[in-house]
Amino acid sequence: MNTSTPLLPVRPSLGRVLLFFLLLLTLGACTDEIVPDEFVPRNDHEAYYHSLKQAGLTETALGQDWMEQAHAVLADPVVIETPLEELLFLDPSRADAVAYRFKALRGHKVQVEIETLSESAGRLFIDVFRSGEGTMRHIASASDDQMLGFEPRRDGEYVLRIQSELLRGGSFLARVLKVPAFEFPVSGGHTRDIGSFFGDPRDGGRRRHHGIDIFAPRGTPILAPVDGYIRFTGERGRGGLVVWMRDEQRDQTLYFAHLDEIMTRRHTYVRAGDTLGTVGNTGNARTTPPHLHFGIYQNGPIDPYHFVASADRRPAPVNMDPLLLSRTMRTTRATELRRSTGGAQSLPKHQLVTVNGARKDLLRVLLPGGGTGYIPTRAIEPVDEPVDQHTIVAETPLRPLPGAEHAPIEVLQSGQEVAVLGRNEEFLFVRNAVGQTGWLLGR
Repeated sequence: MNTSTPLLPVRPSLGRVLLFFLLLLTLGACTDEIVPDEFVPRNDHEAYYHSLKQAGLTETALGQDWMEQAHAVLADPVVIETPLEELLFLDPSRADAVAYRFKALRGHKVQVEIETLSESAGRLFIDVFRSGEGTMRHIASASDDQMLGFEPRRDGEYVLRIQSELLRGGSFLARVLKVPAFEFPVSGGHTRDIGSFFGDPRDGGRRRHHGIDIFAPRGTPILAPVDGYIRFTGERGRGGLVVWMRDEQRDQTLYFAHLDEIMTRRHTYVRAGDTLGTVGNTGNARTTPPHLHFGIYQNGPIDPYHFVASADRRPAPVNMDPLLLSRTMRTTRATELRRSTGGAQSLPKHQLVTVNGARKDLLRVLLPGGGTGYIPTRAIEPVDEPVDQHTIVAETPLRPLPGAEHAPIEVLQSGQEVAVLGRNEEFLFVRNAVGQTGWLLGR
């Protein structure tokens, strides 16, 4: 007789079931490949550097120089005043770039245009950064037509960087302009028609003016300065006949007061240039000449002046032949080098320089030692003709650049005559009897 206990089905514990499924998931995961996150560039400059990295070029000296130069010019940009028109040269033989620092105010619209003058210039990377508290925040990149525009959301300093791709470059014409973000709100009006400003005292100093007054003959059309939505039209207290308009793009409200006649309707959309009404002196402006009181509000009143006032005149045109870009020249007299980032340096007569930019009556030049700045256009000349003769008194190395760290091109022998073409500090730039040029230590 079999007295053994019959085998009953065993119910596994919940913990064992979970452990089993966890093991299955782990084994399944081991069969999947590890795929890195997809690289998503934030701008064309970053995308190009990523392509160099994929090609292994970032490990080369030239690739490293390209990225180092991109960072270096941001750290030490040329300080400019707008409007600017400048010829510039980016040397294709080295990783070249240039950066400009400028101020822009809320209400401005900054426009950057780069015109390519060299047929084989290749691709150009044009980026704008906002500078502040030791950081650079990327704001915008130029489109394929090498144009860029942006509106500052607050007053600040910005840096424009221009860099060509590796082994490409050439001559370019750069323009940096600031224009009002809005169209002028009074037909045929101009900045000079603004006769009262934001913050001016009112009622004997008991309150401040929360806008600007634009004077014009009664009945002059008042125009929508931007696209927007009409929130209110009608009569309101000291403003008389008024229009309130919503600028949804900038999240702010526009206020038009003292109108003689309202010519738009509430709860409608208008386009920039549409007529809102006409200039008058209703409300508390009855004793003043007809004018438009124009205000902007965003968490309180803000100054509308820079939104409508002409920010810049046209830039002075460059007065230099583009063929002089990248040429080696010398000073015709002692002159002053105005540093790109501020300050000045005295240069002697016959100082050798390389022209790498030009604006109006100034040339941006590069010194043999690497310093850069601006000198008057009339203060330089070609180096074709010698300014002196020099006799070698002892064996002297002729070097490609001033400085003992550079390997000699050749060694000049005692008694040789060389033509002096220019100088840099204690070094002379010379040409020997067979037309070879280089630097030697002056005696």
